[in-house]
Amino acid sequence: MSLGWRARDLLGRALPMPAPPQEADELMHDQWFADRLSHAAAQEGRPVEEVRAEAADYLREMAASHGAFTTKNWSRAGDWFLRAYDVLVDEDQMAKLKKLDRTNSLALAFSHRSYLDGVAVPNVLRARRFSPTFTFGGANLDLPVLGQIVARSGLVFIRRSTGDLPIYRLTLKSYVRQLVKNHRNLAWSIEGGRTRTGKLRPPVHGILKYIVNAVEGADQIDAQVVPVSIVYDQLHEVAGMTAEATGGRKKPESLGFVVRFAALQRARMGRAYLTIGEPFPLRERLEALHADGLTTDQAIERIALDISHRLNRATPVTVTAIVCLALLGEDRALNLDEVLETVQPLASYIEARRWPVAGAANLQDRSTVWRTLQDLAMGGVLTAYDRGTEPVWRISPDQHLVAAFYRNTAIHILVDRAILELAMLTISELDPDTELPEGGQLRVGWEEAKRLRDLLKFEFFFPGRDQFEQDLRAELQITAGGEIDKIDPDATARMLTSAKPHVAHLVLRPFLDAYLVLADRLAEQGDATVDEDDLLAETLAVGKQWALQRRIASAESVSLELYKTALALARHRQLLEAAADVAARREAFAAEIADSVRRVALIGELAKQRAAVDLPTHIEPSELRP
Repeated sequence: MSLGWRARDLLGRALPMPAPPQEADELMHDQWFADRLSHAAAQEGRPVEEVRAEAADYLREMAASHGAFTTKNWSRAGDWFLRAYDVLVDEDQMAKLKKLDRTNSLALAFSHRSYLDGVAVPNVLRARRFSPTFTFGGANLDLPVLGQIVARSGLVFIRRSTGDLPIYRLTLKSYVRQLVKNHRNLAWSIEGGRTRTGKLRPPVHGILKYIVNAVEGADQIDAQVVPVSIVYDQLHEVAGMTAEATGGRKKPESLGFVVRFAALQRARMGRAYLTIGEPFPLRERLEALHADGLTTDQAIERIALDISHRLNRATPVTVTAIVCLALLGEDRALNLDEVLETVQPLASYIEARRWPVAGAANLQDRSTVWRTLQDLAMGGVLTAYDRGTEPVWRISPDQHLVAAFYRNTAIHILVDRAILELAMLTISELDPDTELPEGGQLRVGWEEAKRLRDLLKFEFFFPGRDQFEQDLRAELQITAGGEIDKIDPDATARMLTSAKPHVAHLVLRPFLDAYLVLADRLAEQGDATVDEDDLLAETLAVGKQWALQRRIASAESVSLELYKTALALARHRQLLEAAADVAARREAFAAEIADSVRRVALIGELAKQRAAVDLPTHIEPSELRP
């Protein structure tokens, strides 16, 4: 069946195009696909030719190709879009990946912080002579004229809402299978859309599921899954994304939007860092998961989480992230020495944990931190004042969410440390007469850490419970300077007060404050069924009020993105539907979060006192108890 591939110019006149893209043409002549279309037609009670025609229409919409002339020139256009950045790539990583590219289909799952991600990945690979990459993007970007050009440069446009389009889903699934069968490289955002907070969003399984189905469906098909992290010093589009988090509307994509977006890139924004996580063969991983008794759907979920963990591990710490972390922890302007005082212990910790630093930057170098402060001030994120005895910087009004976006690109490296601090605080607060479980005080701390893990599991990526405890033990060894099997409240209090850095208030307070606002509004509903949209709207309004009243620590907690995560947690705990005991459980939910906020605030006070002197603070262990 001919696909009748044609395009139209600006006047609507039909223009001839080259032959249909190879995979689309092969698919329409493939017996495997024909059999499935026939089965789908029988299920829907429709003529086979009608269903085949519908599938052909969908293929015309989604299928991409790599025309030599178009791809070359679109790659140049991509470099022009990226002109605000120097794109840094680890060439050793690229050399290893190039060896895999010779014999494998690469399934490149990238993090998504910018529209530029979908340009950066194929451009970086093309510049190093990788096989052509087919990149999946939302159909909302299939703009007149431009869409036809980029489709001939490897961009596959897909619809986001296909629940009522079974033939579309079958066609897309089959098209992905054909691409993998032909050993094409595929790239897509594992998050589905751009993050609005800076940290990774929960993975979306759509494209990954189709790739898994392709690998499971034929012995000769396999793919190497490759996590690809992309992070930027600054981004022009962050302000627009964070505005959505406070109730603003997302502007629809259009040709005018593309022109404005391209114009913004004239202003230099520093560097973009593209790094490769640890690849793994998909078939081998599937076979291992199936051997453990997991179904295909469970295996896909596990693989998606594994990709997210590897993306976090590959994401380097930027100087921008660490500087924003330092300034967000203070409600005042800081001079350079004060910023460095906060950054120094963080830098030492990052070095001890061997986390990668973007561009191999020295996080403790005065000139590096100074330049970052100036760049953030130039970008409007910070306000600088230099008319006194020395320059000082603080977060600009209404820029807390922007600064938080940059901080959150590195927040994953500090979550375990933050949870450990709260676990240690729980031990230090134990009453001497408390009846202890088997394992003593240390077991109390581990159980508190796991409670926090469950409280924040919709916000951050955590390993299984056993691995989580092992990770915390490694954190405790760093804090204590050695292995600890037994611990008591007084020793824990001394260790906690003298520890550097303290991070719980910097890392967890914004999220817990946001959770507290939603939990408070939910508790006010009594035992009534909750309308989720109404609850979010009320939480946003009250959150703004609490920020003005300083009932929450920072304006960055006033965020629909954070409220939606808190709502997901409440839904998971079955707190949204009317029930006989739901009012009491809602009150308990709010109390649980309020107590966590109290203890995070206490860590913040310890940090301030610890920063005031070079020696451990003179806080008696009893002062840590309520």
